[in-house]
Amino acid sequence: MNKEIKQKIIQVCNHKIEQKGVNVGLSFYAFFKNKNDNPKLLMEVAQWWIMEHKLDHFEKAIKIRDMVKSNN
Repeated sequence: MNKEIKQKIIQVCNHKIEQKGVNVGLSFYAFFKNKNDNPKLLMEVAQWWIMEHKLDHFEKAIKIRDMVKSNN
């Protein structure tokens, strides 16, 4: 994944954690607008989420944030 989407994922995770606490879950759709304006990037994140890491549809934001940070 490119640097921009990694930063966006970390930002969204931090925001959700601040709003709802450390147990908040989210899906990879949380990093995109409701309008599918970048399908290639959406598929790239889906590939990382589903195929590479075999994650469930919803995962804890803190887990995703830490995974992305460790791959920077």
